[in-house]
Amino acid sequence: MTQAPTPTADTVRRLVRSLLKDGVDDSAGPEVRPAAPGAEPATWWVGTRHVLRLAPDRGAALRQRRELRLRDLVRPHVPVTVPTSVAHGEWAPGLTYTLDTKVPGGAGGEHDVSAVGEADLAGLLTGLREVPARQAETLGVPRVAPRSLEALRRAAERPAARLADADEFDAARLRQLTQSAAVQLAAQPGTAVLVHHALTGDHLVVSADGRVRGVLGWADTVLGDPAEDIAGLALAVGSPAAVRAATLAGYGARPCLRGLWLARCDAIIRLADRLDGKGDTPQPLLRKQLRHAWEAILLERVTELREDDGEEEL
Repeated sequence: MTQAPTPTADTVRRLVRSLLKDGVDDSAGPEVRPAAPGAEPATWWVGTRHVLRLAPDRGAALRQRRELRLRDLVRPHVPVTVPTSVAHGEWAPGLTYTLDTKVPGGAGGEHDVSAVGEADLAGLLTGLREVPARQAETLGVPRVAPRSLEALRRAAERPAARLADADEFDAARLRQLTQSAAVQLAAQPGTAVLVHHALTGDHLVVSADGRVRGVLGWADTVLGDPAEDIAGLALAVGSPAAVRAATLAGYGARPCLRGLWLARCDAIIRLADRLDGKGDTPQPLLRKQLRHAWEAILLERVTELREDDGEEEL
């Protein structure tokens, strides 16, 4: 198998010069730079108004082609900006690129989400639920079965003890999620919706006034458990904001609490893995996600789930 070429700044500059003819100085070309530390060679800022994403392999190219079509499907349903491609094609045989217009604002970690921003997130969750599943499937969006919260709870027990030994976490807190509660918080049949599946701080564009202006990173979108996006928001913006947004979007106690505990178990496992040298996510970010996930929410104190109940009223 032929190894894919590694794009350099010169590769990117030559490609962009052929795409952005207006306003480009032919002698120097546009300014290009990696979008973030470690983003090179896949993602590049192009001047101040565009971002170029290069698929590094054929699997990523397949996801990028699907993403371009999916963004067009999602855009009419959500109140936040979904990136628009001004040019797309292949930068090497079988490897795609998209040149997108930059969405104004900062990454989610730079600004706190305001109350109005929580309403933006609620609109996002509502819009994702309204996207027709059949149309998404015709684009190749896969269906993914819900994760077992009970299996995740068990998987988090040893990492919680590891974090306790490192003075990072009180392992007794995980006992709040009992086996019976994990079973009660299983995903309900027939609740699959379009799930962004990567609502990280890097993919939320937040303005200085706390409004959520856009959502990036649609390549990993699936049809599945809406609690996964609630969990992503809990890690990115904090559990109280995530649950308030989900509640505004019409989700009841069960998916909100399920999302909360998915986030909590994931945060424990990821930080413990990083302490053991696995992965390359910065430890400060993982510690911040752990704090966000374990923020207390009123819903936990006022909701009791019983085995013979559906969703409790909030």
